[in-house]
Formats: sequence, C-alpha cells, structure tokens
Amino acid sequence: MTGIRHTAETLSNHLFLDGRFVPATGSTVYDVINPVTEDVFASVAEATDAEIAQAITTANNAQKVWWALSALERAERLHEVALAFRAASHPVGEIMTREMGKPFKESSDEVIWGATATDYYAEVARHEGGKVFGPAVAGQLHYTLKEPMGVVVCVMPFNYPVALLMWEAAAALAAGNAVIVKPSELTSLTTLMLMECFRFLPEGLIQVVTGGAQVGAKLIESRDTHMVAFTGSVSAGKAIARACAEQFKPNLIEASGNDAFVVMPSAPIDIAAKGAVFSAFVNCGQVCTSAERIYVHADIYDQFMERFIHHTKALRVGNGLGNTDMGPMASRRERDRFVALVERAIAAGAKVACGGKRPDGLDKGWFYEPTILTDVTPDMEIVNGESFGPVAPVVKISSLEEGIALANKSAFGLGFNIYTLSLEEAIQASNEVEVGMVWVNAPLLDNDAGAFGGRKLSGLGKELGAEGLDTFRHTKLVMIDPKASDQDFWWFPYKDAECFPARSGK
Repeated sequence: MTGIRHTAETLSNHLFLDGRFVPATGSTVYDVINPVTEDVFASVAEATDAEIAQAITTANNAQKVWWALSALERAERLHEVALAFRAASHPVGEIMTREMGKPFKESSDEVIWGATATDYYAEVARHEGGKVFGPAVAGQLHYTLKEPMGVVVCVMPFNYPVALLMWEAAAALAAGNAVIVKPSELTSLTTLMLMECFRFLPEGLIQVVTGGAQVGAKLIESRDTHMVAFTGSVSAGKAIARACAEQFKPNLIEASGNDAFVVMPSAPIDIAAKGAVFSAFVNCGQVCTSAERIYVHADIYDQFMERFIHHTKALRVGNGLGNTDMGPMASRRERDRFVALVERAIAAGAKVACGGKRPDGLDKGWFYEPTILTDVTPDMEIVNGESFGPVAPVVKISSLEEGIALANKSAFGLGFNIYTLSLEEAIQASNEVEVGMVWVNAPLLDNDAGAFGGRKLSGLGKELGAEGLDTFRHTKLVMIDPKASDQDFWWFPYKDAECFPARSGK
C-alpha cells in the first residue's frame, strides 16, 4: 500500500494547510504542462494573502506543540514519515516525471533519497542537543542548548523537488521547527502529493502554499517566519538575502554551480567517459552540480573524446515514463533559454561533436539531444556560466595545474570532479580547488552525513551532515552558579592594587 490517495487531478488548485488539502480561493492559476506532450493536465493556484497569513499562524502554533514533545518521540515520528516516503516512491515519482520530465527511475529514486535524509536527521537531532564544557569558574555549570529557529520557509526549485526539500525540511523538522514550503510552479503537484507522507506529524507542522515569486516574498518578509532556506538562481538568492537582511533573518542560500570535470592521463578512459556522460546529462543537465565544463589532458584527449561521444550517442532520449535515460527539459522557457545559449557558443566558434538539435522523431515536447561541444575556449560564455541543460563543452588542457587554475577562475564554487589514479594529483586537486565539494573518480555522489554547499556565488551555508542540522538551530549559552556566590574576583569595588598606579611626585 502506498498510502497515497490523491492524484494530479484532485490536487489541482489546492493548498496544504493545517494538515489538510484545501481548495485555493484565489483567482490566479498556472497551467501544469506535461513537458513530453505539451498538454495541460492540471493547474496550480496562487495563494492569497489570507491563505499565506493562515499558514504562518498555523505554523507558529504547531511548532510549539512539536517542540514540547521529547526528542525520542520526534525521532520516531520522523522515521514513520521516512517509511511513508518509501511506500510512496512510485506514485510520487510518476507525478514528478509528468510535471518536469525526468526519467521515472530518477524520480522514484529521489523520493527514496528524501527518506534516507529524514531517517538520518531523525537520529542525529537527538544525538546532540548541546554540550557541557569545562566552566571558567570553579563550581559553576556551563553548557549550550540547541533550540529551533521557529518557522522555516523553504523556497524550492523544480529540478529535485523532493530530495532538495528534504535536505532542508528533514533537518528543520528534526531540529524542532515548523516548515512552510513554497514549491516551484513546475513541480507543485509533486510537493503536494508528498504531504500525505507527513500525516504522523502535528497538523500544520509542514504546509504548502503554491504560487509565484510574490508568494515566497510574502513568506520571507513576514516577521512571524524566522528563517529562509532557498535553492535556485543567483539573482533570486541575492534578492532573498537582501530581504532577510532587513530583519537579520537567518538564511540558507544554495545558488548556481559551474562545476569543472578534469580527466588526467592515469584515468581509466572508458570509465571516465561514462562518468562524464552521467555528470553532464543526468536529469537532462538540470543539476546544480552538473559537469558544466570538461577539461581533458592533451595526452589522452583523442581517446577520451571517442569514448565520450560513443556513450553520449547511446543515451535513450524520450518520455520519462518509458525506457529512457534522458527526458525533456522541464519547460519551454528553460528549453528556449538553453537553445539560445548553445547557438551563441556555436556562433563563437564551438563545434558540435554530437547532438545540437531536437531528437529525430520527437516533434512535441521540450527535448534537446545530449550535446558535446569541442573547439571551446576558456573565455566562452558556455564555459563560464551555468548552462543547466544537456551540453558538455570540452576544453583541452596540458597539465593538472592548468585544470585547477581554470576551475578556480569561475565565479562559482560548488563542486569539482577529477578522474585520476594518481594519489598525488587527487590530493593536490582536493587541496587547491576553491569549492565546497570534491569528487575523485566518484562524480555527483551525495552522503546524508556529509555537508553539501559551495563558495563564492554558489551560495551561503550548508545542507546535510551535522552542519546541515545546525543550520536550522540556535545555539544558546547557559552559565549557572548553583550557590549564587559573591563574584568578588571581578565585581565592584575594584581593588586599589588593580587600579592604575599613581606616579610618584605627581
């Protein structure tokens, strides 16, 4: 049994407030369009000011109920949520594929990733709620407490609507917070359907209000929300950080990536090529940690390119609900933006080694072939920004030092991949590349126990790991003198001998 009762049709024009799916009252709606067929199959409502206010009030009340429970009970309830995720991976995965196009395997796997993050944080949160440390004064008790922020607003992207949500929401809930989710307009149905899995938590502890950027802005600007977690573009991240600064509201910003993928002569060529294909084209390249620029050492460039092109041409492109490796891009707007970027690269001198067009036989949908570009120079636009689509620009390099220098030249600093069997090269790259994550022969892996986050324009703060939990907690210092002793060692009056010495003869 999946435990899922709703469908795309029954979730259409609904919000999730106070533990219930309720019909939206606003008149503004967005079409939900299947990116394979371009057919409208549902709609998403713009939450009204009254609905947003209701969600905020409800969240504040539910958070107090949640925080009053024991850490053990919170953990047990979150484990129930994780079990419900696992049972619901197929229906939630199907609706995710219908909304944004990724292959069903990727969609259903993503729901399981949300479950593992929830299980992880359920335990980590009760493992440590502060610490006792040696007091500065004998006989006193000095310690810290970890306390929730209050109500956390999660503003989400379309590319990983479950995994990225739970990297934030699982940590926030485990830390004792309430959560209000503002999903992407492209994956709101997926987020709504997922809410059935939270039935084990107090009503109103997690809610969903749908709509555009203005809905997120109202949640962020409210003085009754206490933290914002955002994943998305640099421009939107900057706007959110500025809005939070008005109240010194804590925020987590996970913005764009421009990850480098370096291949050195010692690498097993075919394995490195397969790794590059996956890193560049998983989720149609719509991944913040995608390999956005491939740097290949000149000594193995020709051998690598032969295998890279071979494996790329073998990818099956089509409907994510079929036997497919890569689906369409998530929206017409994203596809049109991406096509224009590739066309500018070709106009600047890049050559198409494979791909570069709509796949044959797919006359509808927002498809684009997985594309490899050669004759790419390090100064080209396609190399220096986030393409967020199925393209792999390849640059020839002469040394690891050149690859590291080019990787560090970027304004972004999220992740870095390198294929090498040289321990010396692996350690040098790990130490010198200015990013938050390094993958040596293991591209794009995540670990619930390992912190995820970048540097530079890639954002602020960490998700996952113990660091990700602390992102959603206040630290309170407590110092206790159980005897209420006279603190004469530093109170008034100051001893004469400790005052500024008088000078003789003055």
